Amino acid sequence: MLRRLPVLPTVVVLIAVGIMLRLGFWQLDRLREKEALLAKYQATSTLSASMPFPRTAGESADSLYRRATVDCRTVLRVESVSGRSAKNESGISHIAVCVLAEGYQARIVLGWSRDPALSSWAGGSVQGIIAPGPRLIVDPPISGLQANAVPNPRDIPNNHLAYAVQWFLFAGVALVIYVLAVRKKLGG
Repeated sequence: MLRRLPVLPTVVVLIAVGIMLRLGFWQLDRLREKEALLAKYQATSTLSASMPFPRTAGESADSLYRRATVDCRTVLRVESVSGRSAKNESGISHIAVCVLAEGYQARIVLGWSRDPALSSWAGGSVQGIIAPGPRLIVDPPISGLQANAVPNPRDIPNNHLAYAVQWFLFAGVALVIYVLAVRKKLGG
């Protein structure tokens, strides 16, 4: 039977299966990396010391879920986006884009409400928790607004194991289908 096996299709299928297996193992590596990252975020979320708000994406990764205080010198604009309250209700998050005392911009989530009317906050010093984006979730919210949902590293999905299993299943199914096709073609 091996002598009659079609060479090119066999090579193509084996390469495809090899790629799928490699993707499965890559997802297992990503699983371990994500678990370490989530453990780091969980540990930093328990720290009470305040830190400077991140200026760059690189700084952001090391400061997520930490407390920070910012001084919003100038409010460039206020936006309303869908958001969740601390009571897990749907509504509107009010976000100010500010120029900070250090001269760079930051997104400040001022609070939550059911009213989409924009807040008239004029800036000032606020404190809160650094969330992905980065953005500062103000805690306590500014006057007239309710508390937004507090960012939690447990909310970050970690589905790399499911993706790994999926790639391994794809590889297995590809092999089974190929073997069945070859058997049918060769009449055996």
